[in-house]
Amino acid sequence: EVQLVESGGGLVQAGGSLRLSCVVSGFTFDDYAVGWFRQAPGKEREGVSCISASDDSTSNADSVKGRFTVSRDNAKNTVYLQMNSLKPEDTAVYYCAADRVVVADGVCWRYYRGQGTQVTVSS
Repeated sequence: EVQLVESGGGLVQAGGSLRLSCVVSGFTFDDYAVGWFRQAPGKEREGVSCISASDDSTSNADSVKGRFTVSRDNAKNTVYLQMNSLKPEDTAVYYCAADRVVVADGVCWRYYRGQGTQVTVSS
């Protein structure tokens, strides 16, 4: 059974930081690009950050460049998202995801997705 379990969300003030984690099981983690997307109420899904399987190269949406960093630990089947300088517009449910490749900046969600963790940034 494929599982992607996110943790680390919460409420933070603007300018603060959070670190999201996602533990993966049920597929060969090393073979997949992994990352994060988000969805705010009434808005479309938005790719955030991805890290490739082949060379750990990363890609990020323009809206988070310079503030968010994605990383992975293949030994722990875990992907992380370090979020700094958070803004109220970053408020959304954040989902962990996996794909065979990074499709576009921050887009790697076609194969597997988690249940999400809420991030709320207050002004």
